[in-house]
Amino acid sequence: MSIQQTNLIRVESQPSQSKIEDLGILNWPVWTKEVSEFPWTYEAKETCYFLSGEVIVTPDGGEPVSMGQGDLVTFAAGMSCTWKIVKDVKKHYHFG
Repeated sequence: MSIQQTNLIRVESQPSQSKIEDLGILNWPVWTKEVSEFPWTYEAKETCYFLSGEVIVTPDGGEPVSMGQGDLVTFAAGMSCTWKIVKDVKKHYHFG
C-alpha cells in the first residue's frame, strides 16, 4: 500500500479489504463516466474508491495527481480542479 498526498488530494493505493469493509464502501453509490475532460468544484469532501479506470486530476494552480483502479481517494471540500479521464471510470463515492 502506498499513499500519495497533497493538501487537496489524498490517494491511498490498494487499501486493505478490512478498511474497505469498515468504511462501508461497497454500500456507497456508483458513478461512471467515459473518457472526457471537465472542470469540477467540490462543495463537500468526497471520498471515492476506483473500481476501474484512470484519471488525472489537476487542482487549479496545482500539480496533476494520477489515480485509478484500486485507489481510495479523498478530495478536499472547496477544491476546484480539472478531471481528465484517460480510461472510462467506475467508482464508489461518498460526500461528507
